[in-house]
Amino acid sequence: MGARGALLLAVLLALRGLGKPGELGALPAGLGAVGRTGGGGREEPCGHREIHSLVAGGVESARGRWPWQASLRLRRRHRCGGSLLSRRWVLSAAHCFRKHYYPSGWTVQLGELTSRPPFWNLRTHRNRYKVQNIIVNPASFGVIHNDIALLRLASSVAYNAHVQPICVESSTFIFLHRRDCWVTGWGFIGSNGTRLPPPYKLREAQVTILNNTRCNYLFEQPSSRGMIQDSMFCAGAEDGGVDTCKGDSGGPLVCDKDGLWYQVGIVSWGMDCGQPNRPGVYTNISVYFHWIRRVMSHSTPRPSPSQLLLLLALLWAP
Repeated sequence: MGARGALLLAVLLALRGLGKPGELGALPAGLGAVGRTGGGGREEPCGHREIHSLVAGGVESARGRWPWQASLRLRRRHRCGGSLLSRRWVLSAAHCFRKHYYPSGWTVQLGELTSRPPFWNLRTHRNRYKVQNIIVNPASFGVIHNDIALLRLASSVAYNAHVQPICVESSTFIFLHRRDCWVTGWGFIGSNGTRLPPPYKLREAQVTILNNTRCNYLFEQPSSRGMIQDSMFCAGAEDGGVDTCKGDSGGPLVCDKDGLWYQVGIVSWGMDCGQPNRPGVYTNISVYFHWIRRVMSHSTPRPSPSQLLLLLALLWAP
């Protein structure tokens, strides 16, 4: 293949979004468990963290401890949490975008411990990404049903020690009744509307995943019979000791399995924060595994006008 042919091939690959590892190709990067459930193709590592060491009742975290954690920012202010699935995709809750659906108003901040990093921090700007598309699950309605959304970023994320993707698996049954899963966020730290104090650092809390029979029993009242469906699950503490709260929506609930971290749930909704017999309710990611995979696989980026002009110039060059 001549130089012109090689250059043309490179342009075509770029137009199809296949030119860089971690972007859409044979298999979406970040869905690290896909290869073990019949996927195939090349995968990038996910679920790793190099630092070991609202979340009502939680404690301050450390930078890089949860490297997939994202702050979804509306008009430069933290609005919801999210998690990094690959170099171009972030997972969050659908209800975060119920009133603000246009991508141009949103940015995604990665790699920061505080939800209010200083303006002069150049690292912050390097790890802040514009949103190209917001894809809400088509069956989503209200606040609690099918509460899941994907954000396609306008540019590719650069991984480092503080920015890494989380794994997602098609079945999360093995995590049921686990007492050592974790939820993270920048939300309120109390049911009385107590906001996260300066310096607004990410908080983490260890939670127990409850089965839906037990959860529905705890929520038992005439207006809430069977409200915890298979697409949801509860986690927290029955005495109300730890919980998520306003501002944590869209954030990840993760569990460790054999040294890798998997996202099991998305912070969705609850009745107040940290109340006894009212654990937090999460979107059950495994129910939407194939939807996530399908969206990430089929949303090939469209070529920009500048890319088309470059392709035409190459075709007409002598």
